[in-house]
Amino acid sequence: MDLKDIKAIIDLMRKNSISEFELEKEGFKIRLKRGPNGIAPSAGEEGGAYVAAPAPPPPMYPPVPGGAAAVPPPPVAAPPEAEIKSPMIGTFYRAPSPDAAPYVEVGSPVEPDTVVCIIEAMKVMNEIKAEAKGVITQVLVENGKPVEFGQPLFKIRPA
Repeated sequence: MDLKDIKAIIDLMRKNSISEFELEKEGFKIRLKRGPNGIAPSAGEEGGAYVAAPAPPPPMYPPVPGGAAAVPPPPVAAPPEAEIKSPMIGTFYRAPSPDAAPYVEVGSPVEPDTVVCIIEAMKVMNEIKAEAKGVITQVLVENGKPVEFGQPLFKIRPA
């Protein structure tokens, strides 16, 4: 196993929120462990191999005439987004038929009873409703692709 493989494992750990990974193969053993939020445990805790990313440099603001320090603008908090999740296993369809327009697009307002897609399960077409009021901000699944129970289908900004 080379460094490229180890970096790929670390990347997968980050993307999938895996806190511990261990592999033993043909006399080779590797154990990777990370703490909450990707921070390595302190020296007193049990640990494994860690890769620490360098801290980002502090933001630089241009000097203000007159010698006063620049005050950074306050961060704008984005409203939290909710997810519309699949209630079943099946095939995801955005429209009622191949030649019809999708039920919703990014930017479409939805009500709790608005149909957002169809999931086909065992040759039965099941209409999926938004179950929330808001605006669609993201479509997370491609048309015609299989979905799992609980898989996010859409992101919605609640209204």
